[in-house]
Formats: sequence, C-alpha cells, structure tokens
Amino acid sequence: MCIPECPVNAIYAEEDVPADQVKFIDLNVSLSGKWPSITRMKDHLPDADDWKDVKDKLQYLQE
Repeated sequence: MCIPECPVNAIYAEEDVPADQVKFIDLNVSLSGKWPSITRMKDHLPDADDWKDVKDKLQYLQE
C-alpha cells in the first residue's frame, strides 16, 4: 500500500534501493522498532511540500 501512495517515490523494495540510499536500510530497521506503524491514510503534514525537494535531510532527524 505504501509504495503507490508515497507522493515523492521514496519507498523501494529492498532489491531496488538506489546505491546512495542503501545506508538508510539499517536506520529504517532501527526507527521502525521505535516509531508507531501507520495503519491508515493520514493527511500530509502542513509543510510536506516545503520538504519534498530538500536534499540531505538526515541532518534534521531527531530520534
């Protein structure tokens, strides 16, 4: 469900992850154990469009 719903095409099957994104697989595993699962459609955050083209967002991550 998530792959077709993602507005910025940021979700990949593991075998299709671009080389420059592989480093995020372990991070995703870690965060998925801490953050709640999304089980229903939600509205986009008010600033979603402001962030969609921002590069190197990892520096803003607050675990």
